[in-house]
Amino acid sequence: MTPLPQLMVAPNGARKTKQAHPALPVTIEETVQTAKACFDAGADGLHAHLRDADQKHILDAGLYKELLAELRIAAPKMQIQITTEAVGIYQPPEQIELVKQVQPKSVSISTRELLSTGDQKAAAELYLWAQENGVAVQHILYDTNDLAALYHVCIDHNISRDNIQLLFVLGRYTSDQQSDPSMLTPFLHRLAEIEMIADWAVCAFGQGETDCLIRAHQLGGKMRVGFENNELNPDGSVAKDNAERVALLNRLLAAD
Repeated sequence: MTPLPQLMVAPNGARKTKQAHPALPVTIEETVQTAKACFDAGADGLHAHLRDADQKHILDAGLYKELLAELRIAAPKMQIQITTEAVGIYQPPEQIELVKQVQPKSVSISTRELLSTGDQKAAAELYLWAQENGVAVQHILYDTNDLAALYHVCIDHNISRDNIQLLFVLGRYTSDQQSDPSMLTPFLHRLAEIEMIADWAVCAFGQGETDCLIRAHQLGGKMRVGFENNELNPDGSVAKDNAERVALLNRLLAAD
């Protein structure tokens, strides 16, 4: 599988609209423009969400294929990852069908969402299908229980854990959705306990995002930055756009 990008940008997410920030992309054209700007600023990957005409989250195979085609032209060297995020709208069968219809090179899938109905077999079948078809799955983990659940699916169904791709989400379920670098420690301890070899990255909510990502980089991890989780710079100022967040993080990493 293609390794995770070193720095992925998540420019919009599933919930925010332009009321949150006018530079948040909600159309395919805006997402393409954002991807180009963020690539120029130093991001080598994009985590892509789609919106409908009312700026609401949507999982649509046809629109994803359109977006991927546009991005192959506009940002051919950028790794593009689609999302299956449910947002309380979609169920695992719909998420699974989306992945199979689009057949992207990269997709993010929440372990918690995929196992929400208790159908471990369906989740395992998707993971195996992805491995056989060259689709890199980044498993989204909100806590160490999610990591343990993923581990058991892999063990029970003989799914390869070699360089398994993970995303540790910091601060999603804390008060005011604020993150701290110390939140990474339990994930890494658990990862070592189960002896899982992972290609891992971190995303983090709130103003602590930058500190969390720098810490992840120091520990050998990769990073996901962007307005999906945070629009604030470390000094509390609101970033002009996603490219500013990417550029600032790269400057801080270079100086670290």
